[in-house]
Amino acid sequence: MTQSTAQIPQVAGAGERRTIRLIHYNLTYYVYGAEHGTDGALVLLHDVLAGAFAWRDVIPALTSTGRALYVFDLLGHGLSDHPWPADTSVWGHADYLAMFLDALQLTNVVLVGHGLGGGVAQILATRLSRERVAALVLIDTVCYLHAFAEDWPLPQMKERQEYDAPKRASVEDVLRDLRATLPAASTRPEQFKQQMLDDFVNHWNSELHKEVLYQHIRNLIPYYVNSVSSDLQRVGKPVLIIWGEEDRQIPLKYAQRLHREIPGSQLSIIPQAGHLVLFDAPEAVAQAIREFVASLPGRS
Repeated sequence: MTQSTAQIPQVAGAGERRTIRLIHYNLTYYVYGAEHGTDGALVLLHDVLAGAFAWRDVIPALTSTGRALYVFDLLGHGLSDHPWPADTSVWGHADYLAMFLDALQLTNVVLVGHGLGGGVAQILATRLSRERVAALVLIDTVCYLHAFAEDWPLPQMKERQEYDAPKRASVEDVLRDLRATLPAASTRPEQFKQQMLDDFVNHWNSELHKEVLYQHIRNLIPYYVNSVSSDLQRVGKPVLIIWGEEDRQIPLKYAQRLHREIPGSQLSIIPQAGHLVLFDAPEAVAQAIREFVASLPGRS
């Protein structure tokens, strides 16, 4: 089941929305600059409970890279199918995205992942799509044994991961909690409430989507991510790490560890930005990505 279009926030102008069927699911993605071809494309993967819309202030600044952009609604988000039950762990997402890269014959891909999307990108780069990935951009990513904060995106996360947790909360309870907790990940909480909070919250407003939301939370499994984060030092590809200096959900020490353990990696720390760095500082994020992409070896 997919979302009602009326509930889905706008992504960014000048892109083409497409759908592809992978495994048993319909996946929605947006393409910008398709005329640049399938070699060297940027593939943007959002965080948990977000959607392609989370990149809308970053996308316009990336269209000048001379590369196509592919921006996903991950399974269970946005206009992509919302199956329940289903595997929406980092490994589940990486599985069908590897099929996507193969189906579209994308080569020399630059994977850009934020939060959960960064965990998915790590699996693709180290395991499932090594030959198709040329470079990696990890933005405030889940890594090592850190897959979620105790109180974000919902309070009492360990309790929320219990299988019967959805039965103990109404849709109204969940929406209220999301509205209370999500702004804490931004350094501009009042602006976030005004400009983007509805986009994050409103599309969970049904019993089905509440179940899918809890499914996402149950699948935030630390050792799933740790199984590949330690291998990034051997990936042998250019890696850019972007981090909000004031990220309280995935603290800066994880960025510093990634940078320390990945030979040749670059670290860009964004001041006055939290975990929702795509909202707090989209220009700085886009500039870091543009400079990184410009430094990459020429495409074949």
